[in-house]
Amino acid sequence: MDRVLSLSLGEVALKGKNRKYFEDKLVSHVKRAMVGLPYERIYKEQGKIYIEAGENSFEQIINRMKKVFGIVYISPCLRTGKDIKDIEEAVLKVMDYVKEKGNVKTFKVLTNRVDKSFPIKSPEFSSDMGAVILKNTEGFSVDVNNPDIFVYIDIKQNVYVYTEKIKAYGGLPLGTNGKGLLLLSGGIDSPVAGFLMAKRGVEISAIHFHSYPFTSERAEEKVKELAKILSLYTGKIRLYSVNILDIQREVNAKCPEDEMTILSRRFMMRIAERIARNNDIDALITGESLGQVASQTIKGISVTNASVDIPVLRPLIGMDKVEIIDIAKDIETYETSILPYDDCCTLFLPKHPVTKPKLEDIERSEENINVNELIDKALESLSIYDIE
Repeated sequence: MDRVLSLSLGEVALKGKNRKYFEDKLVSHVKRAMVGLPYERIYKEQGKIYIEAGENSFEQIINRMKKVFGIVYISPCLRTGKDIKDIEEAVLKVMDYVKEKGNVKTFKVLTNRVDKSFPIKSPEFSSDMGAVILKNTEGFSVDVNNPDIFVYIDIKQNVYVYTEKIKAYGGLPLGTNGKGLLLLSGGIDSPVAGFLMAKRGVEISAIHFHSYPFTSERAEEKVKELAKILSLYTGKIRLYSVNILDIQREVNAKCPEDEMTILSRRFMMRIAERIARNNDIDALITGESLGQVASQTIKGISVTNASVDIPVLRPLIGMDKVEIIDIAKDIETYETSILPYDDCCTLFLPKHPVTKPKLEDIERSEENINVNELIDKALESLSIYDIE
């Protein structure tokens, strides 16, 4: 009888003929997350991934596995053979663990007979094991409708007995849904957008725009720290940093003041698209939420979109600020995001930004400046950091 951790798969289990590809990707991410922790073996068995490790490492391993996308539940299990006496022993051992925690009075046994050659069918076996618990323990009773705990028995090549299902983030394994370039500011929204797209299997890189020396080096360090926190979930992030001060000065000098935000945003999108295409990245990711600020109206977003041909993913588009903050707190980016360092978006900020821009007006304003020359010059300031 051994203690192991089982990792239950979410959407991965529904992938049909492509399932092995998704499972193999997930196993590689599990191994990456286990770096620095002792373990014996990681293996797949009929729909789940298992980790053999010392029980004293379980807490650390569970904390890391919670951050691996594609895993929906983590369960400490007892693994045993298919001999009935061995299974009974494992079930009673699990109930000993339950008794130590206290406050559990009722239970229900649920058996999943994956190995159909096992001679006893699931409902009958659940009933038999429930009887074993009642006969050999005190203080427990059966409640089939609303039990305090479920006792799960998975009968596969091995038999796994457990009571806990520790919730993880689910989603899809990283790298199974292409690559995205996240426009990462120092605010609350963009790190959450990156997290949510990584959860959908997108491999994340990031680009940050600054206006040094008008914005401080500490503001850029804040963005690097946000990328570092994100990398707990996404693995290594390549961060591209671009100075757009000359662009902002040129736009401020030669274009209508109320268009400053939209015009700057279009430059950022074009620069991000250039970097994405040069690095085989499939889409841009932004933290825009509809109506949250002046540039994030439907017309504003439409005009911004018109500056690029690459797909733009906006996972926060229908969320309100409270929902976004809740996620930011959960993934631990919030406290860093609210540090009071200015970003480039606050520079030359118009008093009354246009909220219903017309594309023809914006394009007419851009005729006053040399767009491609300004982009080329900004890219000369490009710095690249690998953060994990």
